[in-house]
This record gives sequence, structure tokens and C-alpha cells, in this order.
Amino acid sequence: MLIKPTIERLRAMRLTGMAEAFSRQMDDVQMHSLSFEERVSMMVDHQWMVRQDKALGRRLKNARLKMRACVEDIDYTKSRGLDRPLIRSLSTSEWVSTHHHLIIVGASGVGKTYLACAFAQKAARDGFTVLYYAARRLFRELALARADGSLDKLFAKLARVEVLVVDDWAMSPLSDNERRDFLEICDDRYQSRSTILASQIPVAHWHERIGDPTLADSILDRLVHNAYKIELKGPSMRKMQGGSDDKVPGGGE
Repeated sequence: MLIKPTIERLRAMRLTGMAEAFSRQMDDVQMHSLSFEERVSMMVDHQWMVRQDKALGRRLKNARLKMRACVEDIDYTKSRGLDRPLIRSLSTSEWVSTHHHLIIVGASGVGKTYLACAFAQKAARDGFTVLYYAARRLFRELALARADGSLDKLFAKLARVEVLVVDDWAMSPLSDNERRDFLEICDDRYQSRSTILASQIPVAHWHERIGDPTLADSILDRLVHNAYKIELKGPSMRKMQGGSDDKVPGGGE
């Protein structure tokens, strides 16, 4: 029989999933009772799942999320003001398909970063590209790109990603370059991409943190009016549970 050469050719064509499924079928006598069409369909399904899993792995690796988080583990038991129907609605990632934004605000430790990473991880699972930045690192990379002449390349990268997460947003007043760069990012992504902003600063104070009134109006107009908002309340979950963020399911910021 030509089983071994067939498996080798499937692997050579990078159809490793089909090769694995074919090999298992040949070793399982129960498979022999299935029709040819059924066995081919099972091999194709396995190949499809292998490729989907690899693609998801690449998306999550490229996302560089700060912590492992998923919407299924969000903790509703604490008094944080979570709107369960809204969370469930956002968990479908429909907001990404319709190019809406997500704003998460609250005091330190109440779970903003976890929620941001959970929604971003779900978007990656649903096939969207994701990229996480702490605001300080984002602005540092923009400054370095301006210095070495690669700013346009970085802007293009940020414009392509379908879900951009900016954590610790507006923690300090923006410099002139920072607010102009962020407006460029918002403008490139306007009505075509989604952004998650997590911040300790209430939205009402973002205008003064951005600084320049005209640029602040332009930035907020592109973000706030097309966003779902989650305002977390309650004490710090980090202090209550005495653990690091990535050890607390649905946990602190």
C-alpha cells in the first residue's frame, strides 16, 4: 500500500493535519466502516482546525497582551458595577466588526487591564488582529520611530491592526508630539478599526490631559462618541486577593 509515501507527500505540501488524520484513520479499524466521502471530510476538517489553531497562536503572539485573560473567566461576584448583559454582548466581538471602540475606566486594581486583555483575546479568537500597548511604551516607540525615520512605517502598522489596546491611557498630560501622533493614529483608524482604552482617569478629564483644545476635540470626537463604556467601581481586587494580576481570574488591573 502507498500509505507512507502519501503521508510524506501530504507533509511536504504542508498538509500536516491531513497527514495526521490519515495516519490515525489507517490505524483505527472502526474507520474502515465509513464511506470515502466521510473519511475525506474528517481529514479536511482536521487540517482546517490545525491551520485555525496555528493562526490563532500567531495572532495571540503578535498581540503581546499583558496578561492571560478570557471573557469566560470574568468575575461578576465583586461589587465592580459590571453590566453582565453588556459584557456578554461585547464578548461576541460584534463591536469590532462594526468598528466601535471600548473605553474601560476605574481606579487602580479594579480589573481594567484584565477586561481589556479579555476582550482583545476574544477578538483574536474570533479572527481579528490585536496589538497591546501600555501608553508609555506606545509614545516611546513613536518617539524612537520619529528619530530614526520609521514613523510612517509604525503609523501604517498601527493603522492595520484591527483591535489596538492602549492601557494606562492619559495617566499624565500629553506632550505636543504625543497628542499629534495620537490624533494621527485615531485618524488612520477612524470608522475602520477598533480601539480599547483603559484608564484610571475619568473620560471627563481626558480633554485637559490631552492639552491642546483643538487636538483634544479631534481625538475625543473620533473615540468617545463611537465607544461602549465600562466604568469599574469598588476596592482594588489586587489588594483584596493579595496576588499578582496574572494569578487572579477576572482580577485586578
